[in-house]
Amino acid sequence: MIAGAHTILYAEDAEAARAFFRDTLGLAYVDANDGWLIFKSPPAELAVHPAAVPDSGRTELYLMCDDLAATMDDLHSQGIEFTSEVITAGWGLLTMLKVPGAGEIGLYQPRHATACDLA
Repeated sequence: MIAGAHTILYAEDAEAARAFFRDTLGLAYVDANDGWLIFKSPPAELAVHPAAVPDSGRTELYLMCDDLAATMDDLHSQGIEFTSEVITAGWGLLTMLKVPGAGEIGLYQPRHATACDLA
């Protein structure tokens, strides 16, 4: 039986990216070996979207929050750079943020039913 999912974020500067998840987001972690940190993810869900062949299999990482404006204020006060304006869509409010050393990830407040609390 599946026991969990392991997400990998490739980073040009892994130390800076690890510091972001450890210090800025405060995610719990284990040190698997000599600073190789593995973070406890927040509750997660998996969505499968249709895609044309070139994008088939591509993955994206979006962190979810209950209050996008408050979360953005908190992260901005910690020096996090947002790389897009907030987009209002039927399914939620979305922005993108810069992970130091690792590009961009999404941050959104869902307006759709979520699977995070399913047993």
